[in-house]
Amino acid sequence: MAALQVSKLASVLARCLPSDLKNAAKFKVKVMEFDTHLNMHFSKHVTVYAHDPSSVCKPGDVVMIDLLPKKLTKNITHQVNKIVYTFGDITDPITGKKVVVGKYRDEIEARNELYGKNPSGFDYTRAPDRGWQVGKRDFSDKDTYKKYHMFEHDEPYAV
Repeated sequence: MAALQVSKLASVLARCLPSDLKNAAKFKVKVMEFDTHLNMHFSKHVTVYAHDPSSVCKPGDVVMIDLLPKKLTKNITHQVNKIVYTFGDITDPITGKKVVVGKYRDEIEARNELYGKNPSGFDYTRAPDRGWQVGKRDFSDKDTYKKYHMFEHDEPYAV
């Protein structure tokens, strides 16, 4: 029933997952489902595939996806509209400031100036953008596939 609710919506906010389809990205959409016995809504996650031919979405990105007027394939029902947040780089939509967990980066820097910086703390101003380790440690650019059998050799990009 929840999959029908997602297919009726024109635009949906979703989180990208590793995909096994070519020219498509897999997304996790949060849907609120109503329980008639308790008269309460409960959250449920539904998996949706969206058309992404240029592979702009990486796992962990928060993306706005739109419903296609006609299904592209049996699984692909949506299309990627825009990336709202890249993974690890959250921006508050109202103020436009960068956020770390529950605090603005400006507040963290001001606190560090007052009380002194933790020597083992992370410096966000000197951190490189996501994707600088593609091919070294970041394998989000590699094609993933479903692992159906357990073999003796390791399958590095299996989902």
